[in-house]
Amino acid sequence: MSAILPQAKKTLPDHTQLPDSDGAVVQNFQEHPESILLTGAIRPVLDKLHPDKHYCIGQDSGIYWRITEPPLRGCVAPDWFYVPDVPPMLDGQCRRSYVMWQEMVAPLIVLEFVSGDGTEERDRTPGEGKFWIYERRVRPGYYGIYEVNPGRIEMHRLTGGHFEAMAPNERGHFPIPELGVELGLWQGSYLGLDLPWMRWYSANGALLPTGDERADRLAERLRALGVDPDTV
Repeated sequence: MSAILPQAKKTLPDHTQLPDSDGAVVQNFQEHPESILLTGAIRPVLDKLHPDKHYCIGQDSGIYWRITEPPLRGCVAPDWFYVPDVPPMLDGQCRRSYVMWQEMVAPLIVLEFVSGDGTEERDRTPGEGKFWIYERRVRPGYYGIYEVNPGRIEMHRLTGGHFEAMAPNERGHFPIPELGVELGLWQGSYLGLDLPWMRWYSANGALLPTGDERADRLAERLRALGVDPDTV
């Protein structure tokens, strides 16, 4: 394990001074569409919750949780995460990573998409394992592990300093009351892939559509009224 650098002798680095990529290749073609589905559907909800637009969403982006040498030893990169009450940009620049000691605000939700057998996402090894890092250092309100095969979501809620496994509700969804939404599976085709996708639902169980899905529904309504949407 890399030693932590003495903070008294070093100016704390910010997001512009830390690596924003480890050179790793995305392991399958499903991960990027899954992130698009999640982000596209939740943005209208977050825009209402944050009229000042002070929130950020990370997609396969780094969260720096400790100062180490090399720096990437102190970084973990969730497939998707949401942080409330922080500006989407810093000093007029797009975020390159999320630095815990720079802002001191934990994500509300961290999601990992399993590519292997899930061992990495459930690793509780102190100081090294993803589960341990999220539970003990990053400390999001919710940690989700999504397995596209066989189609399963495992959710944990931070309670009393530790993650507790959540039980799904009667719809098989996991409520996130802070956002008034639920997370669940949706079997369907997206970008040519017919899979059990992880999707957002409203508190009453209605699927939250992406921007493209909202546009398609509007077009269908216009056609039902005898209006050609291509001419509007």
